[in-house]
Amino acid sequence: MTELNFDANVVEPATGRFELLPVDDYLAVISESTAKDTKKIMADGKPGKYYSFVFTIIEGDYKDRKVFVNLNLKNDSEKTVEIAQGDLSAICRATGVLHPKISEELHNIPVVISVGIRKGSNGYEDSNYVKKYSRVDGKELKDITDDTPVVKTAAATSGAKKKPWQK
Repeated sequence: MTELNFDANVVEPATGRFELLPVDDYLAVISESTAKDTKKIMADGKPGKYYSFVFTIIEGDYKDRKVFVNLNLKNDSEKTVEIAQGDLSAICRATGVLHPKISEELHNIPVVISVGIRKGSNGYEDSNYVKKYSRVDGKELKDITDDTPVVKTAAATSGAKKKPWQK
């Protein structure tokens, strides 16, 4: 048994989860990433694997809010893996880190995420998802090469000029 010594009368109760983020573009960084096993066992007898990325919004009214992205990179479904690899390629190009050896190399590099709302089903509520990743400098992802500079900090993107992700 764990001793709490807590008085619920002096703390307002939690009201549930966050409201959904509005559909929009947000400046964010990957603040956390982990690899996790799926519940489903693959044909080889081992669990699949997905990579969980936490994007933290770094400016505006929704600063510090989080958006979660799971990429299923080890799965029996080739289509599922293809979609996850495409998203990971977009993340790498948006950050300018084209050959990451570990996921932490993608952390703390500003990117623009276009957030959408996925309708809930099977008892799940509506949720946010990232429908597109973009660079803060506005360069097209398909044009990113090993020679494209990495934008390391949000400060490098500030200035009086309107930012590419601002409407």
